[in-house]
Amino acid sequence: MTDSLHDLRRCTLAIDLGAARTRVYAKRAGLIVDEPSLVAVDIRNGRLVAVGGLAERMAGRTAEYVRVVRPFSGGTVVDVDMGILMLRQLLGDKARRAWLRQSKPRIAAAVPFGAGPQARRILSETLTDLGARQVELVHAPLAAAVGSSIPVGQPEGSMIVICGASETQVAVLSFGGIIAGEVLPVGGNAMDDAVLEHLRIHHDLILPHQGLLPLHQVLSEAVAEPQSNTEVHGKDVSSGLARSLNLETGGVRDAMRDPLSALVSGIGRVLRRCPPDLVVDIADRGIILTGGSAVLPGLDTMLGAATGMPVHITKDPALSTVLGLGMMIESAEATEPAAEEVAEIRPESAVRAASQELA
Repeated sequence: MTDSLHDLRRCTLAIDLGAARTRVYAKRAGLIVDEPSLVAVDIRNGRLVAVGGLAERMAGRTAEYVRVVRPFSGGTVVDVDMGILMLRQLLGDKARRAWLRQSKPRIAAAVPFGAGPQARRILSETLTDLGARQVELVHAPLAAAVGSSIPVGQPEGSMIVICGASETQVAVLSFGGIIAGEVLPVGGNAMDDAVLEHLRIHHDLILPHQGLLPLHQVLSEAVAEPQSNTEVHGKDVSSGLARSLNLETGGVRDAMRDPLSALVSGIGRVLRRCPPDLVVDIADRGIILTGGSAVLPGLDTMLGAATGMPVHITKDPALSTVLGLGMMIESAEATEPAAEEVAEIRPESAVRAASQELA
């Protein structure tokens, strides 16, 4: 992990490798990449077919010899070769301009809380193979908190929940550090899969992932009454033909119960490991919900009802982590201590300095 403000100041790029999207922030240039974390490859010859948004549009619509893969999952690298291939294509000329004639940039990257030494090593080696001179790792909850304008440098408890596509990170922060946290193997994909399984088992209907967008509305008590209906379009399991269904939304909400229960249980476990003073702070200030899946309509309402705490969705929740990293590498330059003080400053100090500028 990062050792000092000095290390962050020297970084040129900040990268958030998500299961759903890859985002890159360049110092003094802002967000330069925000693309789906997908690669389409011709398995017959290993030739790259497409990356990012184009690969996403190809998913489910290609010949059997074209494979669409996700190289990253929850901030960790699961396919190094495909990950490097995708990043090289996505960065391209944008990164070369952002590097400002540097032959090899220094990169700050978000890593999930609780990621083991092997996962951190693979992430560092992947970015080094990409051309990085040095890789500085920052815990994603800290970066997301800074990007969400949470004053984590103060001695008050804050809980942040990063709801991603493949997993959810829950962390309690105070005075620039993580007091307790946990990574839950449930995210937006698990919620979508629960709905798809409900439709397949109870209605003999296979729905494409794009068809889930209208169904996201049923998560919200405000826009979907318990007995309201929603029309969906998919493929009939038996005949294979296209079929429409007038779906009762109450059953879909019930299908979400298992992944939501896992999320609430994880939040409870983290709170039980916290001192009482911090729990009181969180109950007063509420839970901060961020991440790409935080925008699922009604998710904040359902979590609030289940936990008994207010839940607030941050502005631009999908970008909180990468913008937090960007703020840390931008603000570090202005708050760099004297050279003799650098050795005494830990990663939490970098977060504290960035958060103080938000006050």
